Amino acid sequence: MAELRTLARPYAKAAFAAAQEHAQLAEWSKVLTIAGQVTANEEIRQLLANPTLEEQKKAELILEIVEDGVTEQVRNFFAVLAENRRLALLPEIAALFNMYRADLERTVDIEVTAAFELTEEQQQKLAQALSKKLDRQVSLAASLDKSLIGGVVIRTGDLVIDASVRGKLNKLADALGS
Repeated sequence: MAELRTLARPYAKAAFAAAQEHAQLAEWSKVLTIAGQVTANEEIRQLLANPTLEEQKKAELILEIVEDGVTEQVRNFFAVLAENRRLALLPEIAALFNMYRADLERTVDIEVTAAFELTEEQQQKLAQALSKKLDRQVSLAASLDKSLIGGVVIRTGDLVIDASVRGKLNKLADALGS
């Protein structure tokens, strides 16, 4: 995966620069995200690996599926990807592009898994506290996992805050076992 990210990075940076230059970050993000989801599909992956199909035809197929927001710059970008046989990198390119965009816009998506249903007020307070701590605009997605016993697990990117009872019990068990 690190190798794919390394290969995808220059393409993601180029796409981000082009989108910024034309003030089309949202449009490029949408196209790349959909294209990334399409190329992550196993059947499409097999199609992309087919050596008998021309690379430009593969790019056109993906762009046909995406449809909305396909500008001339996007078509050119996909043509370069096809020419260099890098269409399979689209999921990584999309992830990196969206990471660059979130960094520029100072936003962050956060997953909160709780042992109980969080009320709207609790979610707002948590989002405000995390926004202040991370110095970013927070978009919160809450889910339920009763196996946590109590508390919450907060995930964003590489950061994981495990304030669950299950997590604390696991830490205690590890401490006692060593």
